[in-house]
Amino acid sequence: MKVAISSGHGKYIRGAADILDEVDEARKVVNEVATLLNDNGVPTAVFHDDVSTTQSENLNRIVNWHNAQTRDLDVSVHFNAYEHTSKPMGTECLYVTQEELADKMAQAIAGASGLIDRGGKYRSDLAFLNGTHEPAILIEVCFVDSQADADIYRAQFDFICEAIAETISGRAIGDDRPPPERPEGVYPVLRESGKCSWFGGPEDEGVAPDEGLAFIYEYQTAPYLFLPQQPPGTTGLARRLDPEVNYFALRFDYAVYPKEMLASGHYMAVIMAPSTGRQYRAWPADWGPNEATGRICDISQGLMTTLGIETDDDIEITFPVHADRPALPERPVDKPTITINVSADQPVVVEHVPGENVET
Repeated sequence: MKVAISSGHGKYIRGAADILDEVDEARKVVNEVATLLNDNGVPTAVFHDDVSTTQSENLNRIVNWHNAQTRDLDVSVHFNAYEHTSKPMGTECLYVTQEELADKMAQAIAGASGLIDRGGKYRSDLAFLNGTHEPAILIEVCFVDSQADADIYRAQFDFICEAIAETISGRAIGDDRPPPERPEGVYPVLRESGKCSWFGGPEDEGVAPDEGLAFIYEYQTAPYLFLPQQPPGTTGLARRLDPEVNYFALRFDYAVYPKEMLASGHYMAVIMAPSTGRQYRAWPADWGPNEATGRICDISQGLMTTLGIETDDDIEITFPVHADRPALPERPVDKPTITINVSADQPVVVEHVPGENVET
């Protein structure tokens, strides 16, 4: 196997810059990965553009260099950008034809470093991926404008480069070092798929009237999950869950996802129904279901209806995503018209959205 690897952009055609500088860091990664590959018997050629002065010249020069090499794989190293933030954003790998390799690359970098795994992403609009003649991937190591990503990248640089080299070569590379500690406040992305059912709310007679929840102990902790009043004949929070709110239960590993994190209101999951193609965000609300059910997840009645599925249908769940990022489209709700007589002959019309309080 022979590899051609290059850094994105160039000496005079700068990339993204914030906490990290894309060009400077991409060159460091490329040089270290190439050294690891060459030292482990994988011939690897390296290119950095120190000449181009326009973007088109830069793109053409990089692609032409790759196509002039004798190689089996083309790799381009970049760093991502979105907006300045203290929050973790993650790593991803772009592809046109190499979906499996791209997925493995993102997973390997995330697993080695603690960066969020954003997965492989198909991109048909990039000159590098379209112009190179051999199988190609474009690595977006992390976000230059995320303080959390920058801290992880700097601390885990060696592990990241080893993960890239191992994924490219299929060979074990590096010392037998212990896995890196996950930085505080950074959680690995969990992806699960399988059957689901619904739980919670006044109609769930499968739970006792006084049954609580696994990591939310008081209404005040997460009032957005609950009905304003405790349903008659019940005292537990499980039966007070609002069935029209998007929530879910999963068999969480508390060593990875602590109870405090799950109850914080800062994290949600994306739940998708393959049969309908619909997906929505949902709040963690409980631990479950029991493994004996053969299901991976329980969700609210409202979410099940919105997804267009029934008990024992399949879902795909990705957790966590930040709750304060732009939300997916809200579930459609009917807005009944309620007439309230404020005098004998003059009614007033009020639009009431379920879940909101209306004062008269």
